[in-house]
Amino acid sequence: MRFRRTKAPPGPRGYPLLGLLHKAWQDPPRFFLDAALRYGEVVRLRMGVHRAYLLSHPEHIKHVLQDNFLNYVKSPPRIEKIKPLFGEGLTTSEGEAWRRQRHLIQPGFHRERIAGLTTAITDAATAMVDHWRTMAAKPIDVAAEMLQLTRGIALKALFSTDLKNETAAVDRALTIVLEHINRTAWALINLPERLPTLRTRRFQHALSVLDTFVYRMIAERRDNGRGNDDLLAMLLNARDEETGEGMSDRQLRDEVMTMFVAGHQTTANVLAWTWYLLSKNPEIERRLQAELVRVLGNRTPTYRDVPQLTYTRMVIEEAMRLYPPTWITARRPVEADTISGYHIPANSVVLLSPYVTHHHPTFWESPEGFDPDRFTPKQVAERPRYAYFPFGGGPRVCVGRSLALVEAQLIVATVAQKYRLVLVPGYPVEPQAMMTLQPRHGVLMTLHKQQT
Repeated sequence: MRFRRTKAPPGPRGYPLLGLLHKAWQDPPRFFLDAALRYGEVVRLRMGVHRAYLLSHPEHIKHVLQDNFLNYVKSPPRIEKIKPLFGEGLTTSEGEAWRRQRHLIQPGFHRERIAGLTTAITDAATAMVDHWRTMAAKPIDVAAEMLQLTRGIALKALFSTDLKNETAAVDRALTIVLEHINRTAWALINLPERLPTLRTRRFQHALSVLDTFVYRMIAERRDNGRGNDDLLAMLLNARDEETGEGMSDRQLRDEVMTMFVAGHQTTANVLAWTWYLLSKNPEIERRLQAELVRVLGNRTPTYRDVPQLTYTRMVIEEAMRLYPPTWITARRPVEADTISGYHIPANSVVLLSPYVTHHHPTFWESPEGFDPDRFTPKQVAERPRYAYFPFGGGPRVCVGRSLALVEAQLIVATVAQKYRLVLVPGYPVEPQAMMTLQPRHGVLMTLHKQQT
């Protein structure tokens, strides 16, 4: 059945002014999933003053992210929340500015550079495991451990040093900034940022700490030469092919901040969910362990081992299906569009949720189950491309996706060789939809040495 262009999609009714914000605020991923299951592949939602359209079908996601991507720009309501942190980095920029920056940054994530970072990844993971041996036999918050681990790796990749003397201050400032952004993203009422409330002043001070740190690293590198082989050196050396110009300090700051925050936050959450899911599924954990013994024996994994760690990768991909780190993204249609016969107005908000599509029973059998075999080559080939899009898609697909997957594989392999991580019985683990999809109360687990 085809609809006229002017026909509006179905959707739930909301309250005056707030629309559906009060319902979405309680459990955003489940709210959007329920809306898609009840109303169909195109759902009209009123979120406060904004008209939003939720798309869940892989072909519609492909249309927005790939086929007609020039018509769909980043949506202002969400972008404005994160611009104080990311500025005009790859995550937030548009048009020619985005194309230029993407072209300059892409070489930093080529295969050779990723291979050069693997020793830093396994060294950091090994150091964490060695530290665990000195700890008393009490539960640890694995989510916090993974966050600390990936932050250290991100600093090493960016600056060729772990900056141990400054990590605590940077961690505190980043925690405050992210908490503020997360709080305002789904707040029912937001006060203007210019109002000097205690929370706003605390946020601005923390952001200043991060800015001071990043600008100092840039200035020191400019003064001391560019001999380091790290991501900051790559950014400093990058030149526009037409003009020969490099990046300004402000551009460098925005890209460094984007790489640092996005690079470690998403990977940390993927790892936390992976350990949780493995603990809940011992047979899958045994299959993972068997692969590690077969491929690695007792030695530390290297980049050359990554292609052979196929089941390890499948486990991580299935964890990202169930708990995609970037669980929702928004676009704004520059011009009106028609999707599945429905009219999508210009300047509305188009919502694409990996969480919704990844959990949709039309595209996944038993979608709530944990089954890494969904990611065998045969299964992947038979599935619509955009039934699974944890890193986005089209020209704006995440530039660091390959590095993130390799990092996660190497960390899982390094840790699982030495320890089984077992969830504390009865401990509540539930997703919290912030800027990323993270465990609300962490993941409290006990460590059990692997039998060698």
